Amino acid sequence: MTLHGQVALVTGGTRGAGRGMAVELGAAGATVYVTGRTTKESRSPLGRAETIEDTARLVTEAGGHGIAVRCDHMVPDDVRAVAQRIEDEQDGRLDILIDDTWGGDQWIEWKPLWEHDLDKGLRALRNGLETHLITLHTILPLLVRRGGGLVVEITDGDDMFNDRYRGTMFFDVVKVAITRLGKMLKEELDPYGITSLSLTPGFLRSEEMLEHFGVTEDTWRDGIAEDKWFAISESPRYIGRAVAALAADPGRARWSGQALSSGVLAKHYGCTDLDGSQPEASRFFAEAYFGEKKDADVADYR
Repeated sequence: MTLHGQVALVTGGTRGAGRGMAVELGAAGATVYVTGRTTKESRSPLGRAETIEDTARLVTEAGGHGIAVRCDHMVPDDVRAVAQRIEDEQDGRLDILIDDTWGGDQWIEWKPLWEHDLDKGLRALRNGLETHLITLHTILPLLVRRGGGLVVEITDGDDMFNDRYRGTMFFDVVKVAITRLGKMLKEELDPYGITSLSLTPGFLRSEEMLEHFGVTEDTWRDGIAEDKWFAISESPRYIGRAVAALAADPGRARWSGQALSSGVLAKHYGCTDLDGSQPEASRFFAEAYFGEKKDADVADYR
């Protein structure tokens, strides 16, 4: 599996799944542009410590070439500046677009629609959906002009899980819409040989989630005592390895238009998580958590 000579853009790559995907694309040899709002000099409204420079450094240490570019994907001029930089530095070459902006958790209230703060809900829609549309509108011409390539819309939910309500309407609307983007893009990008799909991680052990459980990546299993469902969780590197394998697959067009999970891709390509397991969170939640196998052993899904 090699991506040497290929150029990728991972939006929202500051932390979590975005960082995991950027690092694994780098490990496969790609040049990876990493965008986000948190830099060494400035913090995003989330107020977390992770920076895009940290992610770019990890990409380079993994074997690729990481390039940090500060960008607020709600601002079209910021995104145009990213496109221009790729134009200038890579002669316009872009092979892989991983569209992973979100940043809307702070605006989501787990309440019925009529009780949800309207301004916060609409802000979540803008953060979660408009950023994807602005990015696609601005960046896709680079891929279309060259032909070929890969576009991955990162969301919550796949074809196995998407009929489940996510607990509050604004969050559900955003994630269903992004899942749909992967399908709609197939119609527009197929003529240019570009593979497009949507992809969801499972129960992600992001930096914030590890802090919540008071564990590290090395000790994450200690969190199962607090929440038994944590046993199906996966590291951000898992979805990263699945994406890197997908990007390196010359037959990846077979997946175009689908809504997939990290577990499905990892199983197909033989990828494992950092602990050597292959968690299938979507299948677990469909069959056990929401399904009829209430007494299922989580180990059967790893």
